[in-house]
Amino acid sequence: MPPRTPQPQPVHSSLVCAALPALAVSPASGQLTGHGLDGFYRDGRRVLSHCALRVAGAEPLVVQGRLTGADRARFIGTVRRTGERGPDPEIRVERLRYADGTERITFHSSAARPVRLPVEIRLGTDLAELGAVAVGLPGPELRAAVHGSGLRWSGAGAHAVVSATPAPEDALASAGLLRWELDVPPGGRRTIELHAGLEHVPGGPAVGPSGGQRRSGGARIPGPRSGLCAPRARADRPPQPWTAARLECDDGRADALMAGSLDDLYGLAMRDPVAPTDVYVAGGFPWRCGLAPAEALWTARMLLPLGTRLAAGTLRALARSQCAAPGADFGRIPGALRDAGPHAPPGCTGVEATLLFPAVLAEAHRWGLPAQETERLMPAAERCLRWLQTVADRSGGGRGGYVPDPVPDGPYRCETQAHAHRAALLGADLLDAYGLSDGAALREWAAELRCRFRSGFWVDDRAGGRPAALLMADGRPVPHLGSTAAHLLDTGLIGGGRLAPGLLDGAQTDQLARLLGGPAMDSGWGLRGLGAKESGYNPFGHRSGAVRVHETAIAAAGLAAAGHERAAGALTKGVLDAADSFGYRLPEMYAGEQRTADGAPVPHPAACRPAAVAAAGAVHLLIALAGLRPDVPSGTVSVRPLGTAPLGAIQLTGLSVAEQPFAVRVSRLGMGMVEAAADGLQLGS
Repeated sequence: MPPRTPQPQPVHSSLVCAALPALAVSPASGQLTGHGLDGFYRDGRRVLSHCALRVAGAEPLVVQGRLTGADRARFIGTVRRTGERGPDPEIRVERLRYADGTERITFHSSAARPVRLPVEIRLGTDLAELGAVAVGLPGPELRAAVHGSGLRWSGAGAHAVVSATPAPEDALASAGLLRWELDVPPGGRRTIELHAGLEHVPGGPAVGPSGGQRRSGGARIPGPRSGLCAPRARADRPPQPWTAARLECDDGRADALMAGSLDDLYGLAMRDPVAPTDVYVAGGFPWRCGLAPAEALWTARMLLPLGTRLAAGTLRALARSQCAAPGADFGRIPGALRDAGPHAPPGCTGVEATLLFPAVLAEAHRWGLPAQETERLMPAAERCLRWLQTVADRSGGGRGGYVPDPVPDGPYRCETQAHAHRAALLGADLLDAYGLSDGAALREWAAELRCRFRSGFWVDDRAGGRPAALLMADGRPVPHLGSTAAHLLDTGLIGGGRLAPGLLDGAQTDQLARLLGGPAMDSGWGLRGLGAKESGYNPFGHRSGAVRVHETAIAAAGLAAAGHERAAGALTKGVLDAADSFGYRLPEMYAGEQRTADGAPVPHPAACRPAAVAAAGAVHLLIALAGLRPDVPSGTVSVRPLGTAPLGAIQLTGLSVAEQPFAVRVSRLGMGMVEAAADGLQLGS
């Protein structure tokens, strides 16, 4: 028999309960049959692949399955017994499933007489790694053994154990069956509770949350929710590293998106295994259930209005992974290669993370990261900036100063130059604030880069020109327009509530804004990864046409800051409309097909969902409506909301500036008013 070919398993229709390092993945029926990614997972291993319920000899008719929170789902079914008359079932079944491995199955009776229900649950597992299951390579089903009030399976380095309360009346290990005879009184209920757990074998292989050998280096392989019960607290779940922010908006869907996105982010929050007090947000299910450096930094940066704790924990975790040995990689943060679409070779997420690190620290400093925490992270930021200067000095061929990606022989990407320019300017301010040298040299290099970029990267055409997506090593521009150009508008926050200068001049910025707001780029649901008129466009292409939420959010915030509020508002409303269709759990990406009057956004079958940058991008998109620009070291905060008020009036409470509660209201006329702030914080211009 030929070996199976790895094939990514779709997740777009699955109900994913996340409380990393625990997960529960279910179809809408709630019946776990071992198909695709179905199962309970713990520490990157599938603890259960089968959990199928039969009542009175038949499967319940499931009428509803939905998430009720990031870490829990509810399934409702009915049971018809032999001899029942009429269309109305007398027995209903409620299954509450939690990411932590708990399932509570309750049988409710509306019958006038006592009912005896024969119940059986078929259980099984392969103890496969998540990484293998995600590409369609599960393991063979393991043989069960009776263990206590349930079953146990043994595999390489671990045991899976399921216990049941009440204990079953019969357990058939060979078939993986637990059986009960439940007597349900008239109008009464009976409940069976299962708990699936993982026991590691001493000396067995250490498996990380992404399904590979442990270390936080990212993945190994390429209606609003309303809680029916409180989230289940677990000792290994981290404290929430951001404030309990709340949005109230004329468009109530925005409130649901904000709440749902923060719930998803907490489901992906993880303790660093090296320093458990440090918390970061994993990239997403199923591909990046560990620390994905660039995505963790984007998430931390976008959540700075909710406090600096997540940024501090993420930066500390990445500082520990930074290359500290002398050599060409000194100061670089490791990261995997990433597909870049049909017109460019793969890029390196480590380059992006290294350039993001000093910018995130500098902006956290502006939002109020305590001085001692900032100072503790300064050596790592200095190493990142030293790496930037070394790479820029080494790049030659008449284009000295551009930053290649990957280093040293990759092309010069426009977004990489934007990240490098931002890192230099914000890093220079940070160095100055702590009395360190090299700030002037970084500003001088950034000024030279602006000059070179405005002529070397700009491609003139009859429509007014555009930035090249990249320059190849031979200097040839690749003029295709994609969403990565939005990073040119994300210049970074400096002192006095100001934004740093960008790589484009004013006229070029206005032209880019027109292009991003045009129908070739704006699908109506968000920004396409590649313009619809470009060669190689594919609405399902990861980097060649699909809508990516976090780049849409970057574009909307950048457009608003550059004065193009209508284009920013259109992107914001498009993502909000898409979120409504996705049940306020936005996927990492979705198809870039053009919106129609009766259409809906089309899921991408291989997108992470939940995804950190999508959830954080949604939060960033909504908070950007208020236009907050703090400068805590100078004791000021500026509020520059969108005058167009695209979602109507909004009120944001539970934010954090200077480590103190902050609240702001924006009227339907686009007027902002601070309602709560730290003592001594002054309103800037």
